[in-house]
Amino acid sequence: MADASTLQRTPLHGEHLRLNAKMVPFAGYEMPVQYPSGITAEHNAVRTAAGLFDVSHMGEFFVRGAQALEFVQHVTTNDVSRLAVGQAQYSTTVNEQGMLIDDLLVYRFADHYMLVVNGANREKDWVWASRHAAEFDVELTDRSDEIALLALQGPKAPGILAKLTDTDLDAIRYYHFAEGTVSGARAIISRTGYTGEDGFELYVDAADAAAIWRALLEAGAGGGLIATGLGSRDSLRLEMGMALYGNDLDENHTPLEAGLAWVTKLDKGDFVGREALKAQKEAGVTRRLVGFRLKERAFPRPHYPVSIDGKVVGEVTSGTLSPTLGEGIGMAYVPVDASKAGSEIGIVIRDRVVPAEVVKPPFHTKGSVKR
Repeated sequence: MADASTLQRTPLHGEHLRLNAKMVPFAGYEMPVQYPSGITAEHNAVRTAAGLFDVSHMGEFFVRGAQALEFVQHVTTNDVSRLAVGQAQYSTTVNEQGMLIDDLLVYRFADHYMLVVNGANREKDWVWASRHAAEFDVELTDRSDEIALLALQGPKAPGILAKLTDTDLDAIRYYHFAEGTVSGARAIISRTGYTGEDGFELYVDAADAAAIWRALLEAGAGGGLIATGLGSRDSLRLEMGMALYGNDLDENHTPLEAGLAWVTKLDKGDFVGREALKAQKEAGVTRRLVGFRLKERAFPRPHYPVSIDGKVVGEVTSGTLSPTLGEGIGMAYVPVDASKAGSEIGIVIRDRVVPAEVVKPPFHTKGSVKR
């Protein structure tokens, strides 16, 4: 575990301390895992009202130049040419062997692109992207330290944010964004998130972050908005079957194995790792990331063994006791012949095999996201 003195701090660190958050190391940063309200209360607030997350540990790379489109097409698996100005896209980056380097968001502006990468992978991603950028007429800039990212999530999020911006929020569709102001400060207002609920991710100047954070909490105080930490962010995303890099995604698996064929466009032309992925698709994957639910009440934690017919075939990559559903849920890689919904598997918990059923995520199907 990293020493506290070596951890970075987001521009909102002081706000978390003011709210008595429990701080933990995460992605090289000292981050709030929960506030005194507790993870379950924060989770439920996002499902029923709204929560405010600090996700400023994420990295933001900007791509400009005559070959910006060609470069982003080359280093990501999804088809960037399909993006309209003001639209965002979920994608992945893979190495020459087709193994996952990261998952990311690609934003298309009128004259540039923004790549939003996982904080824990920022340094690795930057080295990798810079190496490939040398082959194109582009300017690649890392602005991660200049930008703070706030995520306002929940069914009441639009009404809360509307109090602080003149931007027409109804005009921003899911996975689209607009440039405007929030509480008088410049912001990229993106209708995206990691919770399955309606809401926005706000990219703002680091110097403006604390004032915007306080303004949002004040604007939402009467509507049930509370500060929310990484603990509830994890349980919320898992209920939606959203993968987390470092748990469900890593350099030992390909996007085809991880259920991300939908963002792997082998027909778009050449890109890094395409030949390896094409070969794997033709041969057929032998393992696949699946969702599962326990048939008995228990807590399936990461790294618990997964068994089929008494034989260990893998391990839990993500797991929790779902606050919304009241049952154990999780994700794991299993042999492809056991990956269909309804397949029976077992999760080994304290030397006992707890029966589980493979299900197709999302586990929670009543979120407020408007696709």
